[in-house]
Amino acid sequence: MGKLDEVKETLNTLRVAMSVLFGTFVLIVGKLLAMYDHNNFSDLFWLGIIVSISNLGAIIVIVKKITKKTKEIGEL
Repeated sequence: MGKLDEVKETLNTLRVAMSVLFGTFVLIVGKLLAMYDHNNFSDLFWLGIIVSISNLGAIIVIVKKITKKTKEIGEL
């Protein structure tokens, strides 16, 4: 497989991972808002806060990698 095909495949995988992470982020934040609306500040609420923040961090890392791979395609 050529270098260009390898970079494109990696880029597609990163995009799928970002989509999955963003979907789970939206679901978790939606549930957190519902829990907040019902004044339910249990351990699950705080765990959801931690998971959503780490999920957001992972999305940011993936976006940076996508940017790097996109620039790499331009160089090939």
